[in-house]
Amino acid sequence: MTDEEDIRRRFQLLAPYLDEKTRRLAVAAEAKVIEPGGISVVSRATGIARLTIRRGLEELTVPPSAHSGIRQSGGGRKKTVDVARTLKEDLEKLLKPTERGDPESPLQWTCKSVRRLAQELKRRGHQTSHRMVAEMLHELGYSLQANRKTLEGTGNPDRDAQFEYINRTAQDYFATADPVISVDTKKKELVGEFKNGGREWHPKGMPVKVSVHDFLLPELGRAIPYGVYDLAANSGWVSVGVDHDTSTFAVETIRRWWSSMGRQLYPHAKRLLITADGGGSNGARVRLWKVELQKLADELEMAISVSHFPPGTSKWNKIEHRLFSFISQNWRGKPLISHQVIVDLIAATTTKTGLQVQAELDSTIYPVGMKVSDEEVAAVNILRASFHGEWNYTILAREKGVSGKVIS
Repeated sequence: MTDEEDIRRRFQLLAPYLDEKTRRLAVAAEAKVIEPGGISVVSRATGIARLTIRRGLEELTVPPSAHSGIRQSGGGRKKTVDVARTLKEDLEKLLKPTERGDPESPLQWTCKSVRRLAQELKRRGHQTSHRMVAEMLHELGYSLQANRKTLEGTGNPDRDAQFEYINRTAQDYFATADPVISVDTKKKELVGEFKNGGREWHPKGMPVKVSVHDFLLPELGRAIPYGVYDLAANSGWVSVGVDHDTSTFAVETIRRWWSSMGRQLYPHAKRLLITADGGGSNGARVRLWKVELQKLADELEMAISVSHFPPGTSKWNKIEHRLFSFISQNWRGKPLISHQVIVDLIAATTTKTGLQVQAELDSTIYPVGMKVSDEEVAAVNILRASFHGEWNYTILAREKGVSGKVIS
């Protein structure tokens, strides 16, 4: 029996030099020599269809002078795309963003898979298939893409001016070697053997097994990481809470950062600048946040200034992309099976730029819904900036400041 591998190798050597007709005649000659069963053997070896080989065998019986040459340019069966000029146009109409706002669009409330697109094109009279639709989508420059979080809602007219204000203020603090920190709460995490996004290396076929359902386990609870990022030192502190994300918890985290890291880095500091989001436990309108900062200012005998980012701009907070993003990368693919594991993973986070992180478990219970009286608010020694005083303000230690003044 002729070795199919020999046929395959000969064909691969000749194929680049053959046109359509001579290729057909070459495989037919191989099949004729092998008879019987040559057509099947050659077809398996070369991938050429049996029908094509049979046609070549018929052509071998015709004298060379009778052959009229190869197919003319443009000959052969036309693609469905070429036959139906409106096919691509109709496909693009189904994909246009305007279709999303058309309640009468047949694909408004369904997934636009290639099979559904092909089905709708057939309904419009086209002859096509899901494979052809996939090819056309690639030709038209389409690709499968996920949603991307970029829309930030209605922008405040003073948004850019606030960014400039924060930058100027931070530069002033850097110049006097006073600390500038960015604070925020990272996404709350379920504690237990739950799936954690991302992948890491394991022996083939031996992935880490986790629970099918992500339900809160009362005995383990949640982890609430609140972080402090030091812009000048490129270092971070994260308190991993077990209760609630409250203003008291937020300020306690800043207190722990100062005690463990800040005091050693800034021994002569007289003031502290905090940049924070406009909402959450450290929100610009949260009374308890200011009351707790007053307590901290009194303890440290230090002026504490706060600048909030405008609404809808939380992604510009430095802590998000200089600390939290790297923590997520470091623990990707690892089930967060206990609070201590979370603390250890956070503390092990480093970057090429030298990021250093310390983390600690905060098991304190922080009740929610605490009422702050008007008297407590009035006792806060707050100086509001002339530019958006609701976003930019300084809280002075009470024994050194004068309440109610406006600063520029």
